[in-house]
Amino acid sequence: MEPTSNVPLQLEAELPAGRLHALLDRGATGFVLLDVRNDTEVAAWRIEGRHQPAVTVNRPYFDFLEDEEAAVAALEPHRELPIVVVCAKGGSSDYVAGLLRERGFAASNLVGGMQAWGDLIVEVDVPTGTSLVLKQLQRVGKGCLAYVVADGGQALVVDPHRHLGPYEDLAARLGVHITHVFDTHLHADHISGARVLAERSRAVYMLEAHDAEGAKFPYQAITPGQTLRLGQTEVQLMPLHTPGHTPGSASLLIDGRFLLSGDTLFVASIGRPDLGGQLEVWGRMLYRTLGPGGELSQLPDDVLILPAHYAGVEEVRADGLVAGTLGMLREHNPALRLASEEAFVAFLRANQREAPAIYQEIRRVNLAWQEVDEARASELDLGKNECAASRGGGCATRQTRTGA
Repeated sequence: MEPTSNVPLQLEAELPAGRLHALLDRGATGFVLLDVRNDTEVAAWRIEGRHQPAVTVNRPYFDFLEDEEAAVAALEPHRELPIVVVCAKGGSSDYVAGLLRERGFAASNLVGGMQAWGDLIVEVDVPTGTSLVLKQLQRVGKGCLAYVVADGGQALVVDPHRHLGPYEDLAARLGVHITHVFDTHLHADHISGARVLAERSRAVYMLEAHDAEGAKFPYQAITPGQTLRLGQTEVQLMPLHTPGHTPGSASLLIDGRFLLSGDTLFVASIGRPDLGGQLEVWGRMLYRTLGPGGELSQLPDDVLILPAHYAGVEEVRADGLVAGTLGMLREHNPALRLASEEAFVAFLRANQREAPAIYQEIRRVNLAWQEVDEARASELDLGKNECAASRGGGCATRQTRTGA
């Protein structure tokens, strides 16, 4: 059993991303996290978990090349703790970890670096109390969430990312066939795997027509209020048109109890409507979706909201899920407590920030207007999502340089 404090750990020289996540998730924090990327990269995106390492240090790789003695001396106060070294892709950190081991430190290299951390997917159960299987697949480094819904020998996958192994492996373990793949909207922060997964599974790919306009691939347009079924079961899958984050944003109501809300509604915020440069128009759409008389206002408080993104680890519940009842969100989510449409739009303006430039390219890839190779796809997929309509939403908390 892992320790749940900053008691020093015994770590292997090569540490996989999944192992690091498990340590942080369990509270086994007795190590130093040494990030050897430059200050700007660390400020934009860093390792986060439900618990944080005992010590976090930012000491750029080039410090070790230019003045090895000084760089190593700065770590002497932490010699009693093992050190996990991280960089962008695992090469620079491997060099630094080896150097530290030569000097008597217990140092591990995070294999694959931040790229591996960004690609890591963790599976969490959503309890249903019935034969229905509902899994939340968390891409922890990006704050992205996907879902697998299964019953009656069939499965629906919602908002899958481009690395398809976790979804296909889960379907195989459950003994189900993927029959439908559903994108809640045209994603801008990551490359969707939905279309390719549908092709490989011979499944139906579903997307709302407004977001699919001009798409270079076949799809089935989502019909709001239609009912889908898995196998011969009575599970009801009801798409709802919930525009605002994008004009074609859709949510999926499962059995009247679970709402896969896409980027319409998050646990602590809402999906920003300015990514298409239409804050005023799309923002008013979003208010009409969320506000009095809107699609979500018709749902009861006990519906569990399961979003497509989250902004930080504070949104992860004690059971590991990123979720909240609609009643809880109505009480605590600031965007749901605004008194009028004008106040809502003012809130959006106050929280507006520049959208990442790569989001436009990701949209083109997701519409099949542009093809990219694996190297470019990996570049586009790097970094935390910036999909929430709040200044801090979707952005890594800034980290101060320590150990200097």
